[in-house]
Amino acid sequence: MMNTAPAIAVHNPLFRIDNLSKRFPGVLALDQVSLEVNSGEVLGLVGENGAGKSTLIKSITGFHKPDEGALYFDGKKLEHITPHYSMSIGIACIYQELNLVPFLSVAENIFLGREQIKVKRLGWLDREYQRSESQKILDTLGLKIDPNTLVGSLGVGQQQMVEIARAIRAHAKMIIMDEPTASLSAHETEKLLQIIRYLKGEDISIIYISHHLEEVLAVCDRITVLRDGKSVGTVNVGDVTIDDLVKMMVGRDITQKYPKISASIGKEMLRVENLTRKGVLDNISFNARAGEILGFAGLVGAGRTETARAVTGADPVDGGRVFVEGRQVHIKRPKDSIEAGIAFLTEDRKGQGLIMIQDIEFNSTLVNLKSYVKGIFLNLKRCKIDAEEKVRELRIRCPGIGMVTGNLSGGNQQKVVIAKWLLSKARIFIIDEPTRGIDVGAKVEVYNLMNELVKGGAAVIMISSEMDECMGMSDRIIVMHEGKITAEYTAEEATQEKILYAASGITAD
Repeated sequence: MMNTAPAIAVHNPLFRIDNLSKRFPGVLALDQVSLEVNSGEVLGLVGENGAGKSTLIKSITGFHKPDEGALYFDGKKLEHITPHYSMSIGIACIYQELNLVPFLSVAENIFLGREQIKVKRLGWLDREYQRSESQKILDTLGLKIDPNTLVGSLGVGQQQMVEIARAIRAHAKMIIMDEPTASLSAHETEKLLQIIRYLKGEDISIIYISHHLEEVLAVCDRITVLRDGKSVGTVNVGDVTIDDLVKMMVGRDITQKYPKISASIGKEMLRVENLTRKGVLDNISFNARAGEILGFAGLVGAGRTETARAVTGADPVDGGRVFVEGRQVHIKRPKDSIEAGIAFLTEDRKGQGLIMIQDIEFNSTLVNLKSYVKGIFLNLKRCKIDAEEKVRELRIRCPGIGMVTGNLSGGNQQKVVIAKWLLSKARIFIIDEPTRGIDVGAKVEVYNLMNELVKGGAAVIMISSEMDECMGMSDRIIVMHEGKITAEYTAEEATQEKILYAASGITAD
């Protein structure tokens, strides 16, 4: 069983970056960045979206070739780094989008690329050895996962643990974790932090990248802060607060974490009556008004996203009615909800909200494309004008609207999603996890955009797993549990205790 007691770490330099720079067309992504990681140390790496964290990771792991600077690992200067080479010397990276094969077993994924061959001449795998060795690693980490289980049947949290097990099997000396808790529950997050402490005790170094600064302070020894592609300082955890880190990240004080404004509440924009989907949603009824942010709170699996998908025609329903501005609308598919003036900003902006290989102009104008068509011709000039206007209005950080959306930071990608729906002329905005995976500075900008929407008379429905966010930005809060609405509170009535009780299915005071 895993020992989570704090280790007495002897810090010997393991990894060092000296004055690393990386340029892309029109962008200096990294500008003379330096940092150092000691053996058995957890180094936090924080910064706003676009600060250069992703580029730095890809430079360390060989996906990008730096233009200037040097990298040293285990006392040797690294030359001509490739992903395979970085893995072979003991550098592992667990990306936010996990790199597992869903139709292979846990054991097969742990040994992927390092398969144990039983009969070399025939290429037969020693499956029993792979299974037993995988079980030992899983047991060491205190994980109750069957090595024979298909990875695709596991939750995100367990899949992440499989990635860590694979890194251990590969004898990694340093593991880079990119936003490891972005999709984890509180329990899964605590389990991950325990495992990180165990790895530290085994003298494995960790570079821990996260926007959750409270986690960074809880698990890291030191923190390096990036801003605008530069390293602005490395600090000991005991010497800083969250406010100190935020100021280093953004170069200014963010005096108000949730800049909620009081807009004039107007007419009913959306009404949902008895929305039902067998086994998923049970008689869901609510309304949203102009000038209002309506928060949806609940635990993972409560049915909040499923409600949004049902309202917008992304999922079928067994019954229920939807009214927009007092008129019943029949929504069978997403196209119907768009025509009714409902925008759905999905939680998965990369998979469902954007076409990542296309540029900003294409993504911004996609939903409203038919308005740019006259006869058989597409008005490209107007597309360009509208896209550029939204880039300026939303302050999207990019060299131009021709930039590929997949190369933007998470916060700027979220702004492109918002631009797309603003150009659709929608008046009802359903936003699922509006700030997931984006930094504190970008969060405030997204909140201000939501303020602008309601100030302009739109209705905003915000689904959020962050209770502070839900309470800080909502005028009303609806709480769900197992496909049912269990409570509704005004902003003044809501407390963390009330929301937690209702989210757990306890409706009594």
